[in-house]
Amino acid sequence: MSEKSALLQKLSDSVLEMEEEEAVEKLAQEYISEGYPAFEGIMDGLVDGMNRASKLYEEEEYFVSDLLMCSDAMYAGLRVMRPHLPQEDNAEKIKAVIGVVEGDTHDIGKNLVRIMMETAGFEMHDLGRDVPIETFVAKTREVRAKLLCMSTLMTTTMPNMERVIKRLKEEGLRDDVIVMVGGGPLSSAYAAKIGADAYSPNAVEAVKAAKSLLESPPQARLAAGA
Repeated sequence: MSEKSALLQKLSDSVLEMEEEEAVEKLAQEYISEGYPAFEGIMDGLVDGMNRASKLYEEEEYFVSDLLMCSDAMYAGLRVMRPHLPQEDNAEKIKAVIGVVEGDTHDIGKNLVRIMMETAGFEMHDLGRDVPIETFVAKTREVRAKLLCMSTLMTTTMPNMERVIKRLKEEGLRDDVIVMVGGGPLSSAYAAKIGADAYSPNAVEAVKAAKSLLESPPQARLAAGA
């Protein structure tokens, strides 16, 4: 294993194992001091660790309190690495709206996606959790968003995603915005059923899908995100 790979593994493990913030910051600084790309450190190190923690949560080996401690460790590393990301001052950022649908207050997954989207250069407008249908529509119109991301971890609130999409159609906004959905009980089949453009299982894949969809013609969107 190369020194870079070893550091990425340590970063991932530090998040998974809920290490103290000072320890993670020191490790992140060591990675940056070696001249390695900050984006890879975030994606393949810190976020990889958070994704591993999220999987343990889904398998009921980790609790919400564990995920919060993992996220604290991840944020500590992000504070060190973010200033070293390539600047895109000359590029207009793509505006995106993100939130957890009405009736659900689980927002760890949503927060991860927001962080990764911001890291990838998107201008994120975070509506938070338990977001009413009309709020999604109003914010999409207000900022002229090109991307709308919705999440939920509850089967009972899944129908609200379809309701948002229907309202976007009624308001004449649907053709101008890509809709991505995510969360434990969802799937690509469900995304297709409700008229979303894509389903993403995690934050890393969400960034990949968003970029792919934005570069694709409308008729190719769902296939790209499936």
